[in-house]
Amino acid sequence: MRKRLGPGRGTALAVVAALLAAAGCSSARSGDAPPRSGTEHRTVRTVAGCGTASWTDPADLSADRAPARCAPRTPAARPPAQRRKLTIATGTLSAEYAAPLHVALDKGEFTADGLDVTLRVLPTPDALPLLAKGDIDALWAAPEAAVMNGVRGGFDIKWVAGNFSPDPESKSGLWVKLADGESAAQVPMAGRTMGTMIGKGSVIAYPMQRALARHGGGLDEIRYQQLGSADVLTALQSGGVDSAWLLDPVWRRVDGERGYAFLGGQPLGEPLGGMLYGPSLLQDDVDAGVALLRAYIRTVDTYFAGDYKKDAGFVTYLAKLLKTDAAVLKSTPSLRMDWEIRSGTVARLQSAYRAQGVTEGAALPESKTVDRSLYEEAVGHAP
Repeated sequence: MRKRLGPGRGTALAVVAALLAAAGCSSARSGDAPPRSGTEHRTVRTVAGCGTASWTDPADLSADRAPARCAPRTPAARPPAQRRKLTIATGTLSAEYAAPLHVALDKGEFTADGLDVTLRVLPTPDALPLLAKGDIDALWAAPEAAVMNGVRGGFDIKWVAGNFSPDPESKSGLWVKLADGESAAQVPMAGRTMGTMIGKGSVIAYPMQRALARHGGGLDEIRYQQLGSADVLTALQSGGVDSAWLLDPVWRRVDGERGYAFLGGQPLGEPLGGMLYGPSLLQDDVDAGVALLRAYIRTVDTYFAGDYKKDAGFVTYLAKLLKTDAAVLKSTPSLRMDWEIRSGTVARLQSAYRAQGVTEGAALPESKTVDRSLYEEAVGHAP
């Protein structure tokens, strides 16, 4: 037994004002004193089925890094004497990255750990004030600019677990419509219009920044046009925009088509989203916070450990849960589900947000934005 210590600028900044107004600037959690940390001085016990492969060095940014894994059906459930009701908010329940939540709920993994979980669809700007107040317990989203601005405003919200990184064969990301004489090897991006359903302040700013840097552009040198999810591809094909961020499986419609080029997507091996906790699970009931991640990790180990789309029966089952067509789901590579958080990701995200002009001030350190200790406890890793 060992112990360890534990979319535009206006929109992003407006979220901070909403957070402060909703929770009250004079509250105990947002005053001058730093919030207490409920994750300190907790005992980390060895977990059966979770050996050395259940943790990887956060500093390892190699694209071919194998994600952490325990044995199937582990870590085993450890339900408390009293059940706990939890609410997880998410912007969508139809996206594939939300599949582990659906499966954990449907297969009883949350229930096995003594949790009565409700999934609630809420956009991140609407969910943040509720998370900061403890009215919801967790947010399945990403450390977007609005989250960073909320933390800077004094709220105890932290990224506690990752979600996925793309398969090397995936081409979800930045696509451009080539002009006459242009080649995919070098596309001048400065001055182009980009269609996106997300807008400024999203985590895609970081991979966009990387892709643009290779093609003579920057986040401050392109024009953004926010579009509905059904309109992004149409605008690119019709010439309404000359570049676009295309998600799964939309990019399949232009892949291999003459006149289109894929410039880059999410970095391999680096999750950019996942589970965010507020004070109810970071401070008030850390046991429940660990239990929630334990059930999530067990779901990944049991159902999403490898190329889960090789199992036709599971794809059919998953399509039903996500309310999508099985053929559409099968048309893109499996996501590499990954509960760990890489070192420096939040710093790179904040650099991109500053380039877009949606955050102000010095970058927040990981100690203010990330807490890996809960998933480490769930798998029995004591740093």
